[in-house]
Amino acid sequence: MAEIMYWEAIRRAHDEEMARDPMVICMGEDIGVAGGTYKATKGLYEKYGPLRVIDTPISENGYTGLGIGASFLGVKPIIEIMSVNFAWLAMDQIFNSAAKVRYMSGGQLSAPVVIRAAGGAAHQLGAQHSARMEKVFMGVAGLRVVTPSNPKQAYGLLKSAVRSPDPVYINEHELMYNMKGEVPDEEYFHPLEGSEVTRPGTDVTLFGYNISVHWCLKAAEILAKQYNISAEVVDLYALAPLDREGIRKSVAKTHKAVIAEEDEAPCGVGSEVMAIINEECFWELDAPPVRVHSALVPQPYAHNLEKATIPDHEDVVKAVLKLFGKA
Repeated sequence: MAEIMYWEAIRRAHDEEMARDPMVICMGEDIGVAGGTYKATKGLYEKYGPLRVIDTPISENGYTGLGIGASFLGVKPIIEIMSVNFAWLAMDQIFNSAAKVRYMSGGQLSAPVVIRAAGGAAHQLGAQHSARMEKVFMGVAGLRVVTPSNPKQAYGLLKSAVRSPDPVYINEHELMYNMKGEVPDEEYFHPLEGSEVTRPGTDVTLFGYNISVHWCLKAAEILAKQYNISAEVVDLYALAPLDREGIRKSVAKTHKAVIAEEDEAPCGVGSEVMAIINEECFWELDAPPVRVHSALVPQPYAHNLEKATIPDHEDVVKAVLKLFGKA
């Protein structure tokens, strides 16, 4: 295995899939000559040319619709939306066209399109560039939603998404592009459904996804060393569909649960996981589940205020101690 950065893993997946299939293209703002805001398409413009690596205008609704329409005819676009905040402009195309076309056409049309977008708080980018919108996408029937927490997942999920007949939204985090991790040297495909136990435990389950997985892992270390609490960490890399069986299995093992996310709480991933736990694991619980989440305010620009609104591993530790009556 080679240790590479998150963005390098995404770029490798792009390159391999474009080399394999001439119908795979990528499109987005500054992804061509500039190589992408996060370097995820670096060098591909020179290798594949402007007809397959398409620099688009600042018009998310326009180029997303163009890519989705092309997918109806057999093209396999990988669409990069520079910031997930701007995906709002393309919601009609994604939700009313890509997600619904197979059902509404009785299977005559499909939209094998991949939409990548970066979100999350990334050090003083302000409220209009720090959104967490995964909860919006995961509530749309017909759309797959995945969110890689490490370079191996970033590589394998993108490759699987390109090969999928379904529209797939990949939720990336802006702070993770320079994260390093091992990626197999051979071709690797990560399943688009399921979850992963990244650290086994017996006393409490910590559920996270993308960046919050790392809060959970750090919290689990502290809990083990300082409080003799064995925490299991479950990576919910697939948000639509959620791995209900994986959630049930872990809660039945530990009997306590904390759900950590950077998003605000209302109608979020944590809400849905808690609903699954209460509906399907209620009698397994020794205590009510606890959520860790951001404050329900527009993301502040000031560094001290931004930090105050976003949770971290310390908040996960506090939530666990609350469950155990030690807070």
